[in-house]
Amino acid sequence: MSILECKDLSKNYGHAPALDHVSFTVEPGHIVGLLGPNGSGKTTLIKLANGLLTPSEGSITICGMAPGKNTCAAVSYLPERTAIPTWMSAAQLLDFYGDFYADFRRDAAEEMLHHLNIQPKQRIKQMSKGTREKVQLIMVMSRAAKLYLLDEPIGGVDPATRDYILSTIIGNYNPEGAVVISTHLIADVEKVLDEVVFINQGRLVLRSSVDEIREEKGMSVDALFREVFKC
Repeated sequence: MSILECKDLSKNYGHAPALDHVSFTVEPGHIVGLLGPNGSGKTTLIKLANGLLTPSEGSITICGMAPGKNTCAAVSYLPERTAIPTWMSAAQLLDFYGDFYADFRRDAAEEMLHHLNIQPKQRIKQMSKGTREKVQLIMVMSRAAKLYLLDEPIGGVDPATRDYILSTIIGNYNPEGAVVISTHLIADVEKVLDEVVFINQGRLVLRSSVDEIREEKGMSVDALFREVFKC
């Protein structure tokens, strides 16, 4: 069974279409790049998959179920902006995630926090912006989820932090699950992707494996992206 399936998925805001009859699937064990310019519909699709929005037409399913209460346990979501409680300490955040999510792997989270030299008693609000983003990602990736939805996980961080974030994604996702990374920073994430989905102005432009792009088109994903979306 597909982890994520979109069938003629559309979402309108008033009369303006944010997604226009998008169809694709995401299979277990794959890291998929949801790629497109700013304003192309990437965040809308991520929010639909997380049950934060409802489709105007068509359908979206997670492990065969419509997003909602029944899929919360299957989805681990990283929003575009930091959303962890800043008044908590790192230790309190571990307790919070452990209480809230049955699939939370506390030992994995503690190991990554230790690697970053983050003290358990340090409060989130005392951390730098980059460190907060790392901590939030660690919490998200320390779940044994079926689907990890990561909205612009490397958007505002320095290159060294990007490398840490990408290695964390590769090394910690449930191999029976799948990862969808929404981003416009193609060159940075290309090395971790198995497949790509290009969307523009709410429409599916291309769906392909990364290997097919390199072998058949003789170019990188970043080069193809620049060609497809050039002004």
